[in-house]
Amino acid sequence: MYKRILIPTDGSPVSDYAAGAAIDFAQACGSETVALSIAVPEPVLQSLEGAMVLDPGQEVDTLLRHAYQLASAIAERARTAGVACTPLTRFALDPGEAIVETARKQGCDLIVMGSHGRRGLSRLLAGSVTQSVLAYAPVPVMVLRPAPASEAAQALARECPAEAAAAKRAGGA
Repeated sequence: MYKRILIPTDGSPVSDYAAGAAIDFAQACGSETVALSIAVPEPVLQSLEGAMVLDPGQEVDTLLRHAYQLASAIAERARTAGVACTPLTRFALDPGEAIVETARKQGCDLIVMGSHGRRGLSRLLAGSVTQSVLAYAPVPVMVLRPAPASEAAQALARECPAEAAAAKRAGGA
């Protein structure tokens, strides 16, 4: 099915959840994976026109080292599950563009990533890396967002419809 799956991470719980699901999926499909973490410089000053001023003294090596730790952690999880994984880092101003470019260059045929599920003003202000990847990715993108704890607990407490139908047939026969 899928031979090479790209797993971008920013180290957040949401991307960690997606990475776990991607590793499980890769294991089931017999796929290899690529773990990607992007070192994104923080703007020092942002104007209303959208221009940014970056601090040239910012420690690029420190950002890349942190990104490598994140990608390596996912690669180790994958290897523990018996899934081949290549950890990669990139330094980029636009994480969405870097994810799409990496998928192309690495020959990935699926991208699995998490989404924070921001809506309204927070999405407008923070932007959406996931939206950017969905818009420009050359391959399918599987977007995962963990259910809130209350929804997960309710889902576990619900009766399985197939089991309920089978029980009804058995009881009524």
